[in-house]
Amino acid sequence: MAEAIQKTPLLEVRGLKQYFYVNRNFTVRAVDGVDFVIYPGETYGLVGESGSGKSTIGRSLIRLYEPTAGRILFDGMDISGRMSKGVQKRLRTEMQMIFQDPMACLNPRKKVEDIIALGLDIHHIGGSRQQRRETVKSMLDKVGLAPEHANRYPHQFSGGQRQRVGIARALVMNPKLIIADECISALDVSIQAQVVNLMKDLQQETGTAYLFIAHDLSMVKYLSDRIGVLHLGHMVETGTRNEIFENPVHPYTKSLLSAIPHPNPRTEKKRVAQGYDCVAEGVDYNAGAQRHLGGTHYVLATEEELAKWTGC
Repeated sequence: MAEAIQKTPLLEVRGLKQYFYVNRNFTVRAVDGVDFVIYPGETYGLVGESGSGKSTIGRSLIRLYEPTAGRILFDGMDISGRMSKGVQKRLRTEMQMIFQDPMACLNPRKKVEDIIALGLDIHHIGGSRQQRRETVKSMLDKVGLAPEHANRYPHQFSGGQRQRVGIARALVMNPKLIIADECISALDVSIQAQVVNLMKDLQQETGTAYLFIAHDLSMVKYLSDRIGVLHLGHMVETGTRNEIFENPVHPYTKSLLSAIPHPNPRTEKKRVAQGYDCVAEGVDYNAGAQRHLGGTHYVLATEEELAKWTGC
């Protein structure tokens, strides 16, 4: 997929900040000056520990949160400030989200047919009742569910099946970008593989771009073309999958990669996980700048930190 990346970004994020004001003395800086781009048809993986700001970025992009500062350009539209009705309608149809909890994001009182067709009903693009029903059946078939599942309720499905319903609900709008917010973390390992393979097949079929937010680095490596590593609201390193996994520079990236378990028990016994504490190591993210390492590989560092981490 990476070789098919176009030069014009589908999504461009510059200096995104998302602060939450708790009281006059305390502000949570969930996202603090993040830059990245996503090209049409590619998958951009966003990784980091819990609380690093990954889900907040996704919710800010789709405007569930009002961004504190920064600029967001989506398919040539500025969606970072107040939007016109036309821009808002395009955003609501062309950008969709798959949420983390496949049960909490589905209305337990609605049948699957109504859940999947909700976007069509809101934007009045579903056509007649028969066309709507055929569209829903087509989506169910795409995500590996049977047509009779349309008349069931969410509690009658397994976790993996519910997540497929969530994917169908996003795909029915024919979006250009899907934000997958840890959509596999609540699933069993075997079901995770099924859902990820489904997403990959659907991407090849529809050409949809993904912002894939996850903890599992091995899954991110399998699915993503480019990867951004997030820590404490800062994008500390970004690059292609090979640049990140074969040549990690930032110590936080190295610590994440060292935590990946090995399937070989003999190798796993010898694996040593690296720790990282930015305060103890004296790393100030606000003092650093994005340093180009070659290709699409960038790291957030001062000149002294970069020399220390690269050994030159």
